[in-house]
Amino acid sequence: MGALTPPRKVVVLGSTGSIGLSTLSLFEESGAPVQMLALTAGRNVERLIEQARRWKPILAVIEDESCLADLRAGLAGTGVKAAAGAEAVREAAAMGADWVMSAIVGAAGLAPTVAAARTGAVIALANKESLVCAGPALLAIARAAGGSVVPVDSEHSAIFQVLQPDCAHRVSRLILTASGGPFRTWDKAAMARATPEQAIAHPNWSMGAKISVDSATMMNKGLEMIEASYLFATPEDRVDVVIHPQSVIHSLVEYVDGSTLAQLGPPDMRAPIACAFAWPDRLPWPAPRLDLAAYGQLTFESPDLDRFPAIGIAREALRLGGGAPAAMNAANEVAVAAFLDRRIGFLDIAGAVAGTLERMNSLGDLSVAESDAVETALMIDGSARRIAAEVVAQKRLRA
Repeated sequence: MGALTPPRKVVVLGSTGSIGLSTLSLFEESGAPVQMLALTAGRNVERLIEQARRWKPILAVIEDESCLADLRAGLAGTGVKAAAGAEAVREAAAMGADWVMSAIVGAAGLAPTVAAARTGAVIALANKESLVCAGPALLAIARAAGGSVVPVDSEHSAIFQVLQPDCAHRVSRLILTASGGPFRTWDKAAMARATPEQAIAHPNWSMGAKISVDSATMMNKGLEMIEASYLFATPEDRVDVVIHPQSVIHSLVEYVDGSTLAQLGPPDMRAPIACAFAWPDRLPWPAPRLDLAAYGQLTFESPDLDRFPAIGIAREALRLGGGAPAAMNAANEVAVAAFLDRRIGFLDIAGAVAGTLERMNSLGDLSVAESDAVETALMIDGSARRIAAEVVAQKRLRA
């Protein structure tokens, strides 16, 4: 991308979160040619105002409607239009951008991501829940509109970069790496006493609270297994996880001839964002360089499925298919919120997710109609949240 490259029209969904901040930081540092159409945020109105004043988008949207007056006041005289609410976020996603960063956390990101996909944009996908809840449908919508989905999660970006399209049918395994989170070496008794502050203290990455807790439970890796299966059309039994505490190797692709290819880099989310922005080109920017000698050694271990049952729960959800991944994701969001509110213990998170899935499966509530897979996924999401809230309440009563 040279200096004369026409600016790409860009929308950043979730601009005030960690991925949104990394995206805007990358644009700043690289001087990437962008024309900002819209920035959206959940409720961090002060940061959104600051970003909108810097990037001068056509539209700035705050999902929390109670913040609209503050947003309008903060943008007075800038020429930036202010809007609020979930529908306004979807409208921002559908503005006709060339490139959309989908970085809204949770199932709330599904509808805007689908709206963007219908426009034929390149979707830089950091919202893993969109794929988990309605992956095949989302990918089909993007293809039909002439667009594409490029993963931003460091693990899926790594696979995306090293999976050779002509040899995709020769892949024997996709191997996702995991840092192991802050509780990698803790025993179950200590994990049972873990506080939210300890759970969000990730050793390698700077992330939001919910994603950090997912890393601590390793549910993030379960969600990523489902993502990888959908993104790369790979059966569940050929998607594996290995613990790699240094977070230097971001994932690996094993081929049938015994070759295993990996993508390496420092733990910096701007690198996969740069890949998603420029692909198949590469974006020059002052990226941190990988000094393997400074690391000295890279280590690996198998995940402990007893201490971290979320991986097994995700495998079962993927085997069940239908709405099971969407239900699992919704239950996890409810359980993580309860843990962060100190209503349940750390080890109760996985139990609440498993209990919700078991109850919904027994009721036959996990089927998805192909004709309206996205809408059905949202309905399953709502049902799972209600059941998960009941399961969480029961766990709290027993505590």
